[in-house]
Amino acid sequence: MQNQSRRLDQIARAAWLAHVAGKTQDEIAGLMGLSRQTAQRLIAQAMAEGLVKIRIDHPSARCMELAAALRAKWGLAFCEIAPADAPEAGVPHHVADAMERWLRRPEPLTLALGTGRTLRRAVAQLPHIDCPQHRIVSLTGNIATDGSTAYYNVLFSMSEMVTARSFPMPLSVILSTIEEREAMLRQSGVRRVIEMAGEAEVAFVGIGALDDEAPLLLDGFIARADLDALIAAGAVGEITGWAYDAEGRLIKGLSNARVASAPIPSRGRTLVIGAATGARKLPALRGALKGRLISGLIADATTAEALV
Repeated sequence: MQNQSRRLDQIARAAWLAHVAGKTQDEIAGLMGLSRQTAQRLIAQAMAEGLVKIRIDHPSARCMELAAALRAKWGLAFCEIAPADAPEAGVPHHVADAMERWLRRPEPLTLALGTGRTLRRAVAQLPHIDCPQHRIVSLTGNIATDGSTAYYNVLFSMSEMVTARSFPMPLSVILSTIEEREAMLRQSGVRRVIEMAGEAEVAFVGIGALDDEAPLLLDGFIARADLDALIAAGAVGEITGWAYDAEGRLIKGLSNARVASAPIPSRGRTLVIGAATGARKLPALRGALKGRLISGLIADATTAEALV
């Protein structure tokens, strides 16, 4: 019993010197009067017998745990979570980092872009990237209702930072009538952009809430009556103008009948990464996840906690 106790003491001391004091195996051997091989063996035994419990006390560790939990719960192919403090800065930073990783790939690819405040802030953080082998295509219209460039459009902002070929959608997000939409979508240039969007390897989209601060309403793409009708029909969120309910099902008719955006890419072909932050976005995020409208997510830790 005494020998067993002494052995455990040695194991514990070697483990403390290695993991708390930060000593090397040579230093531990010298301090304990052992050979280096014996010191190494004691440290390994401490791990094997569960005497060492490693805990990383940092927000990034919790973010990684949340990302893993979200991937498992919602079947996501990609998930990154930003720390809860200053989410309005952390989420765009993670989006920009993910965009840059894709754009620096040497193999030619098509990257599709939605629109929104988070994506615009992300693009503003991109460095100059020389990648003429890639194509960047807009999923949604680039024109505001008054004919000007849509302020929160992302494609034009990215074009200033990236040398890839860009393909805008020269339309409003939502057109005035069904007939106008049908006429516009018959144009060969518009059809080509929509086809390219469906071929994208990756797409970055914003998740829009449908409430009094809905981007579609504030930016003038729909009227208050349109928003009220969508909410009455069960709509909780929108992606590139396409409104959907709490189960992720697209709303039939209403403003969806006038949306000129490309269809939300299929997650079977495209990694569709949604970016959002804040409690307001939770119903929209849950709907997008339930309906499998997105296959990737970048959010803040507080939002992620609620989704887990």
